[in-house]
Amino acid sequence: MLTSDVLDVHEDARVCAVAMCLLGRNRAISGRIRTVRCFDDNALIKAAMDEPSEGEVLVIDGGGSLHTALMGDRIAGAASANGWAGAIVFGAVRDSVAIDGIAFHVKALGVNPRKSSKSGKGERDVVVEFGGVRFVPGWFLYSDADGVVVLAEPMMG
Repeated sequence: MLTSDVLDVHEDARVCAVAMCLLGRNRAISGRIRTVRCFDDNALIKAAMDEPSEGEVLVIDGGGSLHTALMGDRIAGAASANGWAGAIVFGAVRDSVAIDGIAFHVKALGVNPRKSSKSGKGERDVVVEFGGVRFVPGWFLYSDADGVVVLAEPMMG
């Protein structure tokens, strides 16, 4: 379902007010929210996306840092293989051309070829906030070329 369709039905839905680039072959997704909060460290992201998923979306609060990439093609490929629908990255990614060829959906603030640290600092499945939206684990996210929309309950139909 497209974000504009969600908003036509739920005018009170939360819309992320951050411009992001869209990568991956899956141009529109929806799924239950899971979260990671980290800064220039992607160990928790890799651990999450190595786990099986039933079409969830990982929302990553990287503090808006463009200093290092929090995701590359290997993590995106593993996530796709494990059933994740996509990732929303409030930070940078790398391997953008390769990610664009994966059956996955990534939205990110930008790109940077520098890899991140891997110490495991951060938190998983906590409420994160950016772009004027609270991303609550278990809520539903819709993402496409037009934006990111969040609802507490899934759309029916």
